[in-house]
Amino acid sequence: MDVKLLLLLLLSVLLLSAASMAKDDDEQQQKVQCHEDDEAALLAIDDALGNPYNLASWTRNTSCCDWYDVDCDQDSGRVVSLSVFQDTNLTGAIPDAIANLTHLRTLLLHHLPSLSGPIPDSLAALTDLTHLTISWTAVSGPVPSFLANLTSLTMLDLSFNSLTGLIPPSLAALTNLSAINLSRNRLSGPIPPGLFSNLQLQDDDDEVYLRLSHNNLSGSVPADLLAAANLALVDLSRNALTGDASAVFRRARYVDLSRNGFVFNMSGVEFAEETYYVDVSHNAIRGGIPAQAANLTNLQTFNVSYDKMCGAVPAMPRFDAYCYQHNKCLCGAPLATACRRR
Repeated sequence: MDVKLLLLLLLSVLLLSAASMAKDDDEQQQKVQCHEDDEAALLAIDDALGNPYNLASWTRNTSCCDWYDVDCDQDSGRVVSLSVFQDTNLTGAIPDAIANLTHLRTLLLHHLPSLSGPIPDSLAALTDLTHLTISWTAVSGPVPSFLANLTSLTMLDLSFNSLTGLIPPSLAALTNLSAINLSRNRLSGPIPPGLFSNLQLQDDDDEVYLRLSHNNLSGSVPADLLAAANLALVDLSRNALTGDASAVFRRARYVDLSRNGFVFNMSGVEFAEETYYVDVSHNAIRGGIPAQAANLTNLQTFNVSYDKMCGAVPAMPRFDAYCYQHNKCLCGAPLATACRRR
C-alpha cells in the first residue's frame, strides 16, 4: 500500500476517534445531574420502604436521575416522576419523604401488596402533581380530602385498595381532573354531585373516564355527572346504586351499570354512535331493547340479562342467549322463546 495513502487512513482514524471522545465528553458534561434535595428525599424513601431490591440502584455514587423508577426534568435536574411498581418485598407505609420531591408531576405506586396504612396528608405538598396512582396495595383509610388542593391533577387512580368512607365532594373542585378510578375499594355513601361539572378540558378531543365499580355506593347517580361533557367511559358496576341512569348512554361509549338496583325504561334509550360496551345486567330495568342497538357497528359487549325487559330482541347475531336470559318476557332469536304474532 502507498505510504501516503496509509498515512491518510491513519490520520482519518485518529480524527474520528478524537471526535468521538469529544462527543462523549460533551454528552457527559450535558448529562442531567440530580438535585441534592431530591437525592436526599429518595434515599429517605428507600430507607422507609425497607431498602427493597427493586430500588438497589439508588446509591450515592450515581446521579439519582439514573436511578430505576425515577425520571428527571432534562433542564433543571429535578425529579418529576416516581414510579414504583410490582415489588412484593416492599413493606411499610407510604413515606412522608415523598412530599420532599417538590417538583413531582407523576407519582405511581402500583402492585405493592405489602404497602399499607393511610394515604398521608404530607402528599398535599405535591401541588404540581398531574397523575396520581396508588393501586393494587393494602393502603386503607379514607380518600383524603386534601386531594382537592392538587389542582393540577388530570388523573386519579386509587383502585384495588382497602379505602373506606365517602367519596369527597371536594373532588368536584378539580377543574383539570378528567379520569377517576376508585374501583375495588370499600367506599360507601352516594356519588357526590358536581364531579366533572367544572371540568376545563384542554382539547375538544379529551375524554372523561369514571370507574367506581366494586364498592358499596348507594343512592342515585347525579344528573350533572350523567350529562358531563366528553364522557367516554362509565363503570358503576357492583354497587347498590338506584334510580334512572339512562341518560349516560347518550355520551359514553363504554357503560357498565351491572349488579345494582337501577330502575328505568330501556325502550327510550339513545346510544352514542360509537358505543362498544353495554352491560346493564342484574338490575330492575324494564321496557324493550332499542332497535338502534342493532345498528351499533362497534358494539363488542351487550348484556341485558337478569332484568325485567320485554319485547323482541333486535337482530344482533354476535350475541348469544346468555346476553338476554332471565328477563320478564324478551323473545326471539337467539332466545328459545318465540315472539307471538299480533
